[in-house]
Amino acid sequence: MPYTLSIKETGVAVLTQSPVFKDLSPEALEAIAAAVELRVASRRTIIVREGDPGDYLYIIRSGSVRVFRRNKEGLNLDISIKGPGETFGEMALLSGEPRSADVEALGETHLLVLPKEQLERIMGEFPEISRMFAKEMRRYLFSDEKRLELQAREVQKSLRTTWFDYFLVVAVSVVLAIIFNFSNPNGISFFPEAPDRNAVPAIGPAAALEELRKGEAIFLDARPAGFYQQRHIRGAVNVPLSLFDIVYLMTFAKIDKERKIIIYGNSVSKPYDRELADKLLLRGYERLLILEGGLTTWERLGYPTAEKVKE
Repeated sequence: MPYTLSIKETGVAVLTQSPVFKDLSPEALEAIAAAVELRVASRRTIIVREGDPGDYLYIIRSGSVRVFRRNKEGLNLDISIKGPGETFGEMALLSGEPRSADVEALGETHLLVLPKEQLERIMGEFPEISRMFAKEMRRYLFSDEKRLELQAREVQKSLRTTWFDYFLVVAVSVVLAIIFNFSNPNGISFFPEAPDRNAVPAIGPAAALEELRKGEAIFLDARPAGFYQQRHIRGAVNVPLSLFDIVYLMTFAKIDKERKIIIYGNSVSKPYDRELADKLLLRGYERLLILEGGLTTWERLGYPTAEKVKE
């Protein structure tokens, strides 16, 4: 009698070959594979619809799907084609927003489906999954930005936009952005106040080293990811300002607000550490400390650092 793979074994095999999940640890892959469900979508089946709640992550085992949106005229605008090992549905699931597009099976498509509650549980056990999704979301946003840029150029050519039309579009966009920003509880201030240098106290390197050894404080590196990968304080978590909302949503929101947090990352060009501290203060974190001298002083004293990490 031929041997049939179990759902878990099937899931691990698919995830191992996936460009999205392949770099996760075996334990993380097994945790995901143990929680997935198998589903089959026949040709032309609409798997998710725009506006649906984001309650599942889909991983394509075999087959392919078309991601598209419908415009006001009812025409379908293709966004992408996805094949084996690729995922869809993660943006809505992680952000809590409704689905932003329709997904249709181009042929018989076999899927691994991971419910939202299971993904949240696994992400809590394996923080590396959150980092993986942050990386994927950066890639998605970059490709989406390039696609929109190309579409904008085509529209501009076809409509032969006048300067007045261009100015009108920009003006309306700014007005809508302002309205959205003020209605959004996580909106940003258009005229932010200068950071209060005394709002967050400083901590000396020696005292910070003691906190690191005791393991009672969380160290946050506020610099861009490229600098963090080159070198950082051993055990520090990278929270770049450009990705703060994504990182906070996926991992940091679960950290106890009574936990002591030590932040570093100042530079000649920008006080990354102070700006990150301001964001955390607004979200109710009060036990914040700024590392005196930052990474430069820390290294000069010979305190533990880590070299470039593998993605």
